[in-house]
Amino acid sequence: MPTQSAIRVMPPASVRAAAGRDAGLDDLLPHLRGLLIGPVRCTAAGVVLEARSRLAGAACRACGTWSSRVHSGYVRGVQDGPLGGRPVLIRLGVRRFFCGNPACPMTTFAEQVDGLTARYRRRTLPLLALLAQVGLALAGRAGARLAAALGIGVHRSTLLALVAALPEPEMAAAPQILGVDDFALRRGRVYGTVLIDITTGKAIDMLPDRETATFAAWLAARPGAQVICRDRAGGYAEGARAGAPDAIQVADRWHLWHNLAGYAEKTVVAHRGCLTGPEAPGGRAAGPGPAGAQAAVPELTPAEPDGLRDVCGRERRLVTRTRERHAAIHELLAAGHSLGVISRTLGLDRNTVLRFARQPDVGALLVKATSRDSKLDPFKPWINQRWHEGVTDVSVLHTELQARGWHGSVQAVRRYVRPFRARGTAPPPAPAVPKTRQITRWLLSRPASLSADEQAQLAGIRARCPHLNTLARHVTSFAEMMTGLHGHHLEQWLADVEADDQPQLHSFAAGIRRDLHAVTAGLTLPYSSGAAEGNVNRIKMIKRQMYGRAGFRLLRKRVLLAA
Repeated sequence: MPTQSAIRVMPPASVRAAAGRDAGLDDLLPHLRGLLIGPVRCTAAGVVLEARSRLAGAACRACGTWSSRVHSGYVRGVQDGPLGGRPVLIRLGVRRFFCGNPACPMTTFAEQVDGLTARYRRRTLPLLALLAQVGLALAGRAGARLAAALGIGVHRSTLLALVAALPEPEMAAAPQILGVDDFALRRGRVYGTVLIDITTGKAIDMLPDRETATFAAWLAARPGAQVICRDRAGGYAEGARAGAPDAIQVADRWHLWHNLAGYAEKTVVAHRGCLTGPEAPGGRAAGPGPAGAQAAVPELTPAEPDGLRDVCGRERRLVTRTRERHAAIHELLAAGHSLGVISRTLGLDRNTVLRFARQPDVGALLVKATSRDSKLDPFKPWINQRWHEGVTDVSVLHTELQARGWHGSVQAVRRYVRPFRARGTAPPPAPAVPKTRQITRWLLSRPASLSADEQAQLAGIRARCPHLNTLARHVTSFAEMMTGLHGHHLEQWLADVEADDQPQLHSFAAGIRRDLHAVTAGLTLPYSSGAAEGNVNRIKMIKRQMYGRAGFRLLRKRVLLAA
């Protein structure tokens, strides 16, 4: 049998009379001040406190009439927060009183201890508040595991119910500087909207969708927004115009830069072919080689499998497939079929169909398809060098390539060296052209953040391709305008872009024209959607904690109420 120890605790008045023997108990356990504590037993299962209310009566919960006329009594077990890591159970002696108001529908009622107990609750109110905070921070399963480690036994469903019962903050007016962004409930299918107070950086509300009407109704019901920070989504722009027509819309600068980066990459893809040739991107000669080898490069280039035709002069299968898919998709579009029907009919992914449908000319698709980087590109200079050294056997070259880290097939090597065999010579080894994203990164980076070699290569690229040189000039001008908040220069920048032969940047400029006022404000005012993006990342973290099993209501509670 476990040993038990009993401690007699006197009422507070008697405690004070006894020279303050336990005068610190009220400070140690302030939520128990309304109780007269009797014996305290320490058992193997935890700590058991015998207690009763110190008041002589209680107020009726229906009419509020005070009564001290006792009807009956019983003992109620209430779980309290742990002490020293051990569970605490309060055995509370409860009295039932007669209600003295003849008009009251309640004949009798049970007393409650203010700040400690509530009807039908088997845990104290402070413990319930603590568990609600645990549920807000960790949700169900993780919260139940933490509570067990602290000495509190609770089921995960109870934690979720406590979170769902928490009151939500009332909001009669929107903040002056409002941020709005979407987040995925089910990526690619179901999205919601989070609303942010940009001044404080806190989420103030969440909407179950990202529809224009929902956002407009929220703004109309809560006036007061003077500035609305958003991304480039048209739905939020229309909702802001409908719900808060006097508010200034601010397009986020990060999204503008991200959009520009996408169009810059498309431009690099379209003109990367200008960088192939005997001269390295850094402006240096390609290297030594046999006499007349450099003159032979232009004749060999069209036969390489990086263009529209293979080494035998036939149209590449990739090119043929792209042409056929483009023709089939646009034929079905002209017949009035939807993207979903076309996707099922041709057996293609919906995103593939959408990408082909957006391009009226197949040429743009062919440029991107045939400008892809080859896994053999880093090894081509070495193959050329070995060919000049007399190693012309494809099997030997392939074996040596495998020792250098090549994991491709022998056929790829054979296709590359076939023009060499036909002419009896190979072009001089030239450094591999930098990858598309590497060139794009150099164009979008501050010059001071690039190494000396990267700056030299970028200078060579700009010198070899006038289109990329013009692109770099436009990107630099936009970056200076964005970082310096010189939005009044936007109109001149758009005019310069539209006057140049830059089809990809023309699309970017057309998008800015459709949202000109918001973009100008974004490039002029100091506000941004950074706080909204941070809250979206926090929502992703909370979603992962719940493993996708919880609904929008619980997610909304955790986002809005968790510290």
